[in-house]
Amino acid sequence: MHPHKLHYDEVLNQLQVDPEMGLGPEESLDRLDKYGSNKLPEARKKSIWLLFIEQFKNIMIIILILAAGISFAIAWYEKEGFLEPILIIVIVVLNAVIGVVQEGKAEKSLEALKELSAPQARVIRGGKEMVTAAAQLVPGDIVILEAGDYVPADGRLITAHSLKAEESALTGESVPAEKDAIAVSAPDASLGDRVNMVYSGTSITYGSARAVVTATGMDTEMGRIAGLLREAGEVDTPLQLKLAQMGKYIGLGVLLISAVIFIIGALNGMVLIDIFMIAVALAVSAIPEGLPAIVTVVLAIGVQRMVRKKAIIRKLPAVETLGSASVICTDKTGTLTLNQMTLVKAFVSETSILEDITKDNSPAVKKLLQFATLCSDGSVAIEDGVEKHFGDPTETSIVMAAHKNGLPQDELNRLYPRLAVLPFDSDRKLMSTINEIEGRKIVIVKGAFDVLADRCSSGDLETGRRQTEELSCQALRVLAVGYKTIENMPAELTSAALENDLTLMGLVGMMDPPRPEAREAVSICRQAGIKPVMITGDHLVTASAIAEDLGILQPGDEAITGNELAITSEEDLAGRVGNISVYARVTPQDKIRIVRAWQKQGAVVSMTGDGVNDAPALKAADIGCAMGITGTDVAKGAADMILTDDNFATIVDAIKEGRGIYDNIRHTIGFLLGTNIGEVMVVFAAMLLWQVTPLLAVQLLLINLVTDSLPAVALGLEPLDKNVMQRHPQPKNEGIFAHGFGLRIILQGIMFAFLTLIGFTLVWESTGDISAARTMAFIILAGSQVFHAFNMRSAHSLFKIGFFSNKYLNAAAFISLLLILLVSFVPPAASSLGMTHLSTEMYGLALFLALVPVIVLEITKAMGLVKAHQ
Repeated sequence: MHPHKLHYDEVLNQLQVDPEMGLGPEESLDRLDKYGSNKLPEARKKSIWLLFIEQFKNIMIIILILAAGISFAIAWYEKEGFLEPILIIVIVVLNAVIGVVQEGKAEKSLEALKELSAPQARVIRGGKEMVTAAAQLVPGDIVILEAGDYVPADGRLITAHSLKAEESALTGESVPAEKDAIAVSAPDASLGDRVNMVYSGTSITYGSARAVVTATGMDTEMGRIAGLLREAGEVDTPLQLKLAQMGKYIGLGVLLISAVIFIIGALNGMVLIDIFMIAVALAVSAIPEGLPAIVTVVLAIGVQRMVRKKAIIRKLPAVETLGSASVICTDKTGTLTLNQMTLVKAFVSETSILEDITKDNSPAVKKLLQFATLCSDGSVAIEDGVEKHFGDPTETSIVMAAHKNGLPQDELNRLYPRLAVLPFDSDRKLMSTINEIEGRKIVIVKGAFDVLADRCSSGDLETGRRQTEELSCQALRVLAVGYKTIENMPAELTSAALENDLTLMGLVGMMDPPRPEAREAVSICRQAGIKPVMITGDHLVTASAIAEDLGILQPGDEAITGNELAITSEEDLAGRVGNISVYARVTPQDKIRIVRAWQKQGAVVSMTGDGVNDAPALKAADIGCAMGITGTDVAKGAADMILTDDNFATIVDAIKEGRGIYDNIRHTIGFLLGTNIGEVMVVFAAMLLWQVTPLLAVQLLLINLVTDSLPAVALGLEPLDKNVMQRHPQPKNEGIFAHGFGLRIILQGIMFAFLTLIGFTLVWESTGDISAARTMAFIILAGSQVFHAFNMRSAHSLFKIGFFSNKYLNAAAFISLLLILLVSFVPPAASSLGMTHLSTEMYGLALFLALVPVIVLEITKAMGLVKAHQ
């Protein structure tokens, strides 16, 4: 079928669907079975076996396996035991299993996020409009499209109202294509000339339409060029790339040290296979080859934690960027406010009293609310305790205030029926009704005060004018209510007949109130060194009043309009941008200028948006935040993060989580590098001093297994620092080893080596038993690294954060220490690893030396040498 060359009636007939009813539930399921899901095939997921095999692609692991093979061959030739090569292979396999588990967890987390942000479609099925996953669409479905929607499948238009579609992905045309449902295209018309069709993967930029789905999945035009649309694999974040590069440099350094150790051992007559195995094992254990994978796991877990905070992260690098956010440019309506007009003030002309709206206002205010409700077409329904507003928001705010005062609209309309209405129009700026109230015909007029006042002959107009000005200065929208009694219905319903000789009854003032949590969120931003900026299409007075109330607009700050911004040069804007807190009556294009002006100052900018035209600004910002409720598909597609509740406080919570995740990654890196440096320095120093290795190859590998896996991942799950939002954001280009962090890692590595060599030397000199000395070195080095994981949890003292407040680290440390005890005290395991029994005093000394890093770090923290974010 070529639907573009057919009238839509013919297409509907061929697809056997009624455009008003759509497909029935059973028919849609049958067609789903027939045509398959409406999605392009994804790259095949890697099997567990493939993931397992990929763990062995690391060059160091390959060298270790080769070394194990050589060890097997030598053991076979010399008729010795095979335990050492078997243990090496077991440790390598265990490392691979842990790698597979970690990658699996990360993949599941990211898959769950994809499900949360999967595209949706509005469809008519069984005569009812509903929202369904785009993947469930089938040929014959009737879909509803509006500006901002992605087109979920290829479709023939049935109706189209001023419809334009952005089809550059298919046609290369940069200008949106105008569409026409009535047109019938030529059989050989190119895609760009098929004005009666919409295509999957394109987006609606203007207007609205209904279309019948003609092709899904691989049968769509996009499906035919699916190779162009296949989603690229997850890219590494900047931090991961830096770590991978750093790992290469460390690898080269360690290989060089391993070569030196091998040469020293060979020159001193050590058995070549032994020194070869030590050099290789040292290289493998010292290089943090698992670090990028652990960072991925920590990021993925953190992203899942953000979902529970109502922020969906679409791109992993955004997590890192969030920790550096220094400016939040936010919309007002719905983000800082509730996006629900609420009546808050009422002024009654007869009493000249201004009242706050409550659930039990004075009789005079109740009468004002009664008259205003009778002259309103908007309505409110309360379903399961949730307010649903229908119609003009200003009217629904009046209706809701009356309802809360015991004056439900339905009851008022029943008691005081409407006899006639003169609808609102923009020229008159008034609405009038005639209602029968207690046997009299009452004309009720509602509208702008300045217009209504000119038509009043009585009432306290002077006070009314003053109250209107005062309420307007408080960012309230003010409506006036007037009335008069008539004897007979007029022959014609005209303004001249109804809207004159009125009595001013009073005023009602309404506003879109700030979200209760927004004020606290703004305060948290200030404490965290983040500048909140309001960008809105609303009027300057209204925007400034809300911004001042929330603490965004502070003394000395500027508030400007889009017109003022338009005549401001780039140079002037760059100089003033830091002092401007409110931008009113701006366009989406203005948002890009504001973002770039901040970025020129070195700021990391977060920008919110919901419309099609906001997409460029969302892309330009360092962190684009789309609204999950009011946001269009196009805005969501351009964003790094989606706020499922459209709430400013959620952005602040996301930044808080981002900072915490970055801290945890930093702590994990510091832990792994510090312990690895310690391992290298122990062996290197001993070989230089005594030409003896204090640790055998299998002992080094076991330490690597004990300290590089479980405790490292557990550090990534550390609860957020309570003070994380009481410090300024880190600069955009600040390295992970800034503030002396790199130097401290090296010093900690030296400390591990020094403590281990002390224990090794004491036992060797007192017993002359090299196996006992190696046992001592193993217990000290492995134990100190496990205890050190607790040090790395925070820059604060363990006494302050609680020794065991990270339950994941508690479990990881318990398992690691259990393994150390197992291989140290169980005779078969100990002897197979070249270890022997020590005296009680030596075990006590080993425990003390293993705990020294905790004591030293606690002292340095108490002295202020280790500070938060350092």
